[in-house]
Parts: sequence; C-alpha cells; structure tokens
Amino acid sequence: MTSTASSTDTRQEQSPLEQRQTWQHRLRRFGHRTSAVRGDVRDRLVPPYTEPSGRLWKTLGVPPETADRLVRWSAWGGPLLVTLVAGVLRFWNLGHPKAVIFDETYYAKDAWALVHRGFEVNWDKEVNRLILDSGGNVPIPTDAAYVVHPPVGKYVIGLGELMFGFDPFGWRFMTALLGTLSVLMLCRIGRRLFRSTFLGCLAGALMAVDGLHFVMSRTALLDGVLMFFVLAAFGCLLIDRDKARAKLAAALPVDADGRARPDVDAAENTRIGFRPWRLAAGLMLGLAIGTKWNGLYIMAAFCVMSVLWDVGARRVAGAARPRVAVLKRDLGWAFLSTVPVAVFTYFASWTGWILSATDGSGGYYRDWATRDGRTSDWAWLFPDWWRSLWHYENQVYEFHVGLSSPHTYESNPWSWIVAGRPVSYFYESPAPGVDGCPVDAGEKCAQEVLAIGTPMLWWVGCLALLYVLWRWAFRRDWRAGAIACGIAAGYVPWFFYQERTIFYFYAIVFVPFLCLAVAMLLGAVVGPPRSSDTRRVAGATAAGVLTLLIAWNFIYFWPIYTGTPIPIDDWRSRMWLDTWV
Repeated sequence: MTSTASSTDTRQEQSPLEQRQTWQHRLRRFGHRTSAVRGDVRDRLVPPYTEPSGRLWKTLGVPPETADRLVRWSAWGGPLLVTLVAGVLRFWNLGHPKAVIFDETYYAKDAWALVHRGFEVNWDKEVNRLILDSGGNVPIPTDAAYVVHPPVGKYVIGLGELMFGFDPFGWRFMTALLGTLSVLMLCRIGRRLFRSTFLGCLAGALMAVDGLHFVMSRTALLDGVLMFFVLAAFGCLLIDRDKARAKLAAALPVDADGRARPDVDAAENTRIGFRPWRLAAGLMLGLAIGTKWNGLYIMAAFCVMSVLWDVGARRVAGAARPRVAVLKRDLGWAFLSTVPVAVFTYFASWTGWILSATDGSGGYYRDWATRDGRTSDWAWLFPDWWRSLWHYENQVYEFHVGLSSPHTYESNPWSWIVAGRPVSYFYESPAPGVDGCPVDAGEKCAQEVLAIGTPMLWWVGCLALLYVLWRWAFRRDWRAGAIACGIAAGYVPWFFYQERTIFYFYAIVFVPFLCLAVAMLLGAVVGPPRSSDTRRVAGATAAGVLTLLIAWNFIYFWPIYTGTPIPIDDWRSRMWLDTWV
C-alpha cells in the first residue's frame, strides 16, 4: 500500500489519542486487540473459573446434581490424580542405578556432612564405592571443603538421607518428593492462571511426562530443588494477585443494576493491607537463592512482574494514574515483603556454617575474619561471621564467572530449547545375561541415564513459546506475559555467560513455564468455549493426538531415563541427533 501526502497531512492533524488508535489499528492485522470495559469490572479483576459446557454433561447423560459435584471434586481431584501418576513414575525403583551418578558425587556427600556437621567436608576420592558397599556406614571427615553453592538444596537432600539412609534411595528421596509435589503445584497454578481445571491438569500432566523433569526428580542435584522453590514463589505471587484484585473489586461502587464500575478514587486510594502470600513468595525466593545463585535473577524478574500486576489491577479498577497509585500504595510494601524476607532467609540458611568453630576446625573460611580479615578500617562495623561469609561469597563469585574448564557435555544455551545437547549422568555396557541385559541382546547392552527433555514436548514448546510471545505482545494477555517472564527469568541470564561451562540441565528451572506455554497453545487449538461443536471436536482431537504423541515419546525414551539395560541397537535408535551421544 502506498502513502499519499494527504494521508500524511491527516495523520499529523490527529490528536495523540487518534494517533494511538491508528497505531493500534495497524497492529490489528497481527492480532492486536484493544481492551474495553464491558459488564461488571469485578469479572475483569477476578475472572470466574470456567466450567464444562452443559452440552457435555447432557451428552454423557450426567444429571445436573452429579455434574456440579464432579466439577467441585475436579478442582483438587484432577490435580491429585495427575500427581499420583507422577509420583508412581518418580518413586518406582528410585534406588536404581545403585551408583553415585554424575554430580551426586558432590551433593549427596555434602548433604550428609551438612546435616551432621553444619558445613561441607573433604571426602576421600575413593569413598563412593565404600559408601555403596557399606550402606553409607562411613566416618565423616572433619576437614572443611571449599564449595561453590549455598546450602539449602543440600540440606533438602540431607533430610532424605536422615530419614532413609546414606544410599541412593536416601539421597534421591527428597528430589523425587519435590518433583512430585511440583506437578501438583503446576496443576493448581495452571488452573488459577487459565481459570480452567482441564488446562491446569494438562500442564501438570505434560510436566509429569517430561524427561528432563523426570530424570532431575530421580537424581540428587540442586537444580530440581531450585525449580521447586521458583515454582512455589510464582504460585504464591499468583494467589496474592487474585486476593489483592478481589480487595480492589470489593472497594468499587455498585450501580443500580448491581454491577461494579471503575472508580478513580477507589482505584487510587484503596489500601490492599497485609499480603501474607507475598511474604511466602519472599521466603520461597530466599530458599531458591539459597539453593543456587541464579535465583537472584528470578527474584528480580518476579518482583517486576508482581508490581506490573498491581499497576494493571489499579488501571482496570479505574485509576487515572495507576503507576503513581502503585508507587504510593503498593511499591514499598511489595519490596519489604519480598526482598528483605528473601535476604534474611538466605543468610539464615548459613546458620550451620556461622555457628561452626572459628579456630580452623569449622566451615571453610569461617576463621578468615579472625585470621586475615582485620586489616580493613571498617572491620569493627561488622561481626566476624559477616566478614568471613562476605569473603567466602566473593571467592565463590569469582569462581563462577571464571569457570571455563571444557566438559564433554557442556552446551550453549541456544541449544537448550531444542534439547540439542543433553547430559549423560550414567552409562555402562553390560554383556548379555549380566546386570539385566537380555541374554539374546547380541553384541552388548547400553545402560544409560540421559538428562534430556521429552523431545516432542520441547519441540512443540518452541512453537508454544512463539505463541505466548505473540499473545502477550498483540493480545495483551497477562497470562502469556507471566509465562514468558518465568521462561525468560530462568533462561535468558545464561546467555550472558556463553563462555562459561554450563549445561542443559540448568533449563529445568523453566520447564514448568514451558509446560504452561504448551498447555496454553493446546487450549487455543481446542478453541474457545463458544465455538461450534465441529470446531471444538476437531480442535480437541488435534490437541489430544499431540498430547498422546508426547506421552508416547516419553514411554519410548523410558529406558534411557531410568538406566534400563537395552540392546545397543535399541539404544542407537533412540539417539535421534548426533549431539545426543
């Protein structure tokens, strides 16, 4: 289309509002929609949950009373059923392989030392075999070890060891439990986010059959623990969002028809009051940072997201200057209820190290302030433990930013989203008739635990991510923005460290949000509730087939997720890309 001078002149004469409308009109070709206030504002602030169409119950021959009971039951019954399946998968034969696989060689032993001594220790290089052969009956060394991750995740792993012993089942128990509970959380989070029990359960079911989540739930590594706390923090903020908007809705005036209307005074001056779910989010974020430091990026992203939610809520309620209203009424408490709580939680997690001896027999660097740290003129302002911990953290930071040692399974973050370079946690080649290898296997078997996401899920996730970004940018869908924020917070920071030695399994932290994105995409495929029966049936069929293909893909890769011995040719048939070997 060509422009003319007259059209340019007309555009220059338009008011700013008209110019903005023209810009928005141009974006309509890409799917942009402007929001308009219709009906009761309370329904926009706190949308109701969707319920199955009466046509469905009528087709199935279900009486209305029974249908109402099923809908109420499904809110928790559906998520619990999905969680039961996920739990059975994750706890089945959890102690296999009976080995110290991949970085369990660090975290399983560090966890055992932490829960007994309060700090990590140096273990003999040959102790792994002794631990396995003796059932964990080994003496704990006293010499402190230099470690580069905070203690929370190791305390979590150590709790399982205290309950079930210093063996593979014991050190994997808590990661399996948190992995199972994260499926339950995702079902409920998805339900609240989409206002749909079906889509919530779908998101949880997708994560239940994701290979990376499955393997990380069955391995004593820190990243699965980090994922749990990040997801819990997101869920707390989501609940806080609903409750805050409900208070705003209750403060709005009601017209003669009983419908709430936007009101500038109520929107700008209503105080939300005490927000316990934000405090809970701060606690979860502190535990996330106390597991691995990349939780700091996630805390920053979530704090910005929650403030933008407040701005949106006050705008919908009728605020003329919603940003100013949030600055006056919400921002201060939003900061105090998250960041200081997270910081306090982080330092509290170091209590075992802080209380250890300062005579050289305590935690690593615990005696630094009394030994080498009195040269500063400011030393008198801070206690010894604070200065020693600060020095320790500074050394750890320098280690992390400078880590560039080559590793066979390191990968660039560009490849993560397509599962380009998975990590082999365990690999052996038993002969036929040995260690579960079939007698008729031929040459030999392959027994591997490969940390890789279910390929079909991740490849569909690439399309879902594009859909979420489009929906956020052009439909102004806050749900898509929240999902995109969760993915970006766990993914984008790693692009700043492409020269560092990093691994694909770090992506576990944004797997829940990837599953939410796929669920949102499949919901769009099914179609909106007001669509025709033909459209809904066709959409449901397509979405169902895709979901079944993802489940089949998980089943197909089951042997290399669980370390099940299979003939080498069967193993090769599952190495779809050369970079997987």
